[in-house]
Amino acid sequence: MRLLHRSALAALAASAVLASATPAAAHGEAIRAKQWHLGFLKIAQAHQIAQGQGITVAVIDTGVADHPDLTGNVLNGVDVIKGGTGNGRADDDGHGTGMAGIIAAHGHGANNRDGALGIAPKAKILPIRMSVGKGSAAVEGGDVPVAEGIRWAVQHGAKIINISQSVGDIETLRAVNEAQAAGVLIFAAAGNTDAHDNGVQVPGRYPWAVAVGGLDQQGNHLSTSVTGDEVELSAPAKTIYSDSRGGIWRYGTGTSDATAIVSGVAALVWSKFPQLTAAEVLHRLEATATDKGTPGRDPEYGFGAIDPIKALTAEVAPSASPSKASPLPTFSPRPSEAAAEPPSTGNVGLLVGLGVGGVVLLAIIALVLFLALRPRRSTGPPAGPPPPTGPNGPRP
Repeated sequence: MRLLHRSALAALAASAVLASATPAAAHGEAIRAKQWHLGFLKIAQAHQIAQGQGITVAVIDTGVADHPDLTGNVLNGVDVIKGGTGNGRADDDGHGTGMAGIIAAHGHGANNRDGALGIAPKAKILPIRMSVGKGSAAVEGGDVPVAEGIRWAVQHGAKIINISQSVGDIETLRAVNEAQAAGVLIFAAAGNTDAHDNGVQVPGRYPWAVAVGGLDQQGNHLSTSVTGDEVELSAPAKTIYSDSRGGIWRYGTGTSDATAIVSGVAALVWSKFPQLTAAEVLHRLEATATDKGTPGRDPEYGFGAIDPIKALTAEVAPSASPSKASPLPTFSPRPSEAAAEPPSTGNVGLLVGLGVGGVVLLAIIALVLFLALRPRRSTGPPAGPPPPTGPNGPRP
């Protein structure tokens, strides 16, 4: 399991940007100015339309620590790490807190002008702590209970699940399948080449888990973002500032951050259009994305770069089939969920035989009635000339 970003905590007293000893309010404004992705995505304009109200986003990560920028936006979650008994609201690494901040930080201070601002500041975060420390998958033993986290999120009201991790197994695939059936969207990081990833990572490459790639500050493909046919959307991923544990801030570069941004935009769209299904929300995101690279879907950008304003305002035609912009994936049922067996071939043959016999009988009856009731040939003079004809035969 990897944390899909490169984070930095620069405790530099000179710049006082991320110094853990500095009160959060003192330098929060400097953090906001560094969040270049907010201007790039026109988030201030998007917030005039929607702010994520009514939407719960589960963050399956290293937990979410208390932070003034997130006060009131973090629900009690769960620890699914081996031996964990907490509520998801602890973070020994800072990664999970960073993802939560990208999604739903509201800032702090007068009019919340200080600190980090999230994409959907009125959304709620459901923290699911699946790892501790520097990417350790469990307290002990190495189990990676992502599937348990997905199922817990679905059962506790999450509409969106953010997985900025590279981790999964067959049980995770089953849990993703169950989330699809429950109408829950899962966004997962595509992966980073500097982490030695050679292709889109799990669970991002699973059907219905939407793989997110990264963009640089110019809106182009980030060189360290892995490519692959499974990539569906892309978002800013270079030097993304957000919150961290201990009431300080962090910045990260990688598809972890891009994934959290897309989860936040999905929360905006769902709060604006609460009647939409998960497939329809995803279709709207993909249909309004800015097509980049090779025309159409491509391995670098997927369907394109996320565009929150278009996603919130554009007229979007329904997809021909519920999308992942292409048809919604279907899954083979597990043996216990298999449908009843079809009728035996003997029964089918009997039904066909009865059908053919009925048709023959009706044909005989129709012939008898026709012969009995047809008009007799006239014995008088001819009725007159034939009717006039046009280019398409007799006119009425």
